[in-house]
Amino acid sequence: MTERVLVSPAAEKVIAELKATHGELMFHQSGGCCDGSQPMCFEKGEFKLGGSDVQIGTIAGCDFFMSKDQFEYWKHTQLLIDITPGRGSSFSLEIPLGLRFMVHSRLFTESELANLTPTKECSN
Repeated sequence: MTERVLVSPAAEKVIAELKATHGELMFHQSGGCCDGSQPMCFEKGEFKLGGSDVQIGTIAGCDFFMSKDQFEYWKHTQLLIDITPGRGSSFSLEIPLGLRFMVHSRLFTESELANLTPTKECSN
């Protein structure tokens, strides 16, 4: 199966550090507005999910979500979650470390599209 979301080794290392401090984590791909469009990391359950969200995969043992509306735009792309120096403007857990998660994307090939991991609907 082709994964919809992957994690870079550098981001995986930061996630491990955050888990050591905060316990289980979750990610939500922000849709923009005030915090831009970036992956945001929270303590598991800290971000309120609902029927308008979908789980698109798991990275470093953390569930990864985005809104259904946004997923419609991204469903043809594979996301790579990476880390970069700099302070983002969000409540994501990596911000106090002087880092921020970022997303790289690429279009799936035809054969990958035919073999994608399924998404999971969230409930209220």
